[in-house]
Amino acid sequence: MRRQTELGGSSAGSSCTARLDPLALPVRFTANDAVADERMRHIELHPERVILRRAVQGMRIALNVPVQAFRGVSIRLTEESGETPAGVAVFLEHLDPALSIELYSAENSDDVVAEWQLWSRVLGVPMLIKGEDGVLREPYPHLGAVRVKAPSPRRRRRASLHRRRPKFLVRRRMGVVREQPLVHSGEREIIARN
Repeated sequence: MRRQTELGGSSAGSSCTARLDPLALPVRFTANDAVADERMRHIELHPERVILRRAVQGMRIALNVPVQAFRGVSIRLTEESGETPAGVAVFLEHLDPALSIELYSAENSDDVVAEWQLWSRVLGVPMLIKGEDGVLREPYPHLGAVRVKAPSPRRRRRASLHRRRPKFLVRRRMGVVREQPLVHSGEREIIARN
């Protein structure tokens, strides 16, 4: 049995805007599409693939795109258009801008960073941010799937204690070395026998 969720209405909580839940994938929703006939496209978002359905000039098109084909999850500033106020949005970015998908939008930027990180982690794609030159790039350097950063400085030992012997060595007693070893020779051995 497949679980599918329809996006619509108000989300749970105090917010009045609809929100996609990255932890409840797969999810189905509709989005605006300027090229499509009805100006709408239907999107199915799964953890491993995205299915885009739309009709262009009367011909129905369904694209099945793996999530790994997307560049990553980015943050964008959105402009005011019609009824929608300006704000901040999280997008699943593709090389073809027509295939990019808006995952989250808000008027203020309170929860945007948390949504950005959550979508990136759930979908397994890198986080992206637009640089000053307009090119999308990763905000943190990576080596494969591991984030790279400068090593942390070593802890300094306290000056008054640095010459002290470690605690476990203090507990051990040093053995006594005699000048002449104790040797028992020429004595009668006692053995208990029945």
